[in-house]
Amino acid sequence: MIEIGSEALTATVNPLGAELWSLRDAGGRALMTDADPAFWTGRAPLLFPIVGRLMDDRYRLDGREYALPQHGFARRQTFALIDQAPDRAVLRLIDNPETRAVYPFAFALDAAFTLQGATLAMDVTVTNRGDVDMPASFGFHPAFAWPLPYGAAKDEHRITFAEDEPGELAAIVKGGWMDAAGWESPVEGRVLALHDELFERDALVWNPVRSQSLAYGDEGGPRLVCDFPDTPALGLWMKPGARYLCIEPWHGIADPHGFTGEIWDKPLMQRYAPGEARTFTMRVTLAR
Repeated sequence: MIEIGSEALTATVNPLGAELWSLRDAGGRALMTDADPAFWTGRAPLLFPIVGRLMDDRYRLDGREYALPQHGFARRQTFALIDQAPDRAVLRLIDNPETRAVYPFAFALDAAFTLQGATLAMDVTVTNRGDVDMPASFGFHPAFAWPLPYGAAKDEHRITFAEDEPGELAAIVKGGWMDAAGWESPVEGRVLALHDELFERDALVWNPVRSQSLAYGDEGGPRLVCDFPDTPALGLWMKPGARYLCIEPWHGIADPHGFTGEIWDKPLMQRYAPGEARTFTMRVTLAR
């Protein structure tokens, strides 16, 4: 495990998946999931080179089919530590024989974690190291403590978006694919009142999401402010009964149900030219 710190926060990163393993305040209180195996043992996987599930867990490219699991393979790969300071760590994954067997592209995935005061910045850069165009999606998937450790009950917690979020949510069919129909949104203006029943069908998905920032917590106590300037979609997810809430900014999404097109036609798929790099940022601030 790799530990970094500031006067307000301490973070631990697991090189397996470059996964944010824990985030604690100055008093040692846990701001992330307890990873109870009765519900979900993940903590904050990085989603690459796809977000969500492929139809039949397969994609098509240039007349061939390849298998990829939900959310891709980065979360199951060990990253190399390439830079570390007391308040910063940078980890890197590059293509290898295992990844090239299912994703035939030369890539680099750099994950930088930086603590400055009460803010954790996660900056993930996708680079095409090859000489042909590369399809790739990316998403964050951190699971925060619900309730947060400041005394408020679960049903006192809210998501407050920076902008009004009108319109339907993107619907998920059983199996994890996107439906052509939408779900009625539970957001009232900018506020989503949180309770377990919201997630009985699956994740709540905004595609697109208007906001590039939201606040999570109860209105009277410390809250987590999440900024996500580079991702046009957002998922919120938990398993009813669990003690976490995943706040997931995405530049990618699961296949539409019945999708048979090539990977280039997958919704929100990006095309990287040879040598091109793009960075995705998520900042988490403990606001008192």
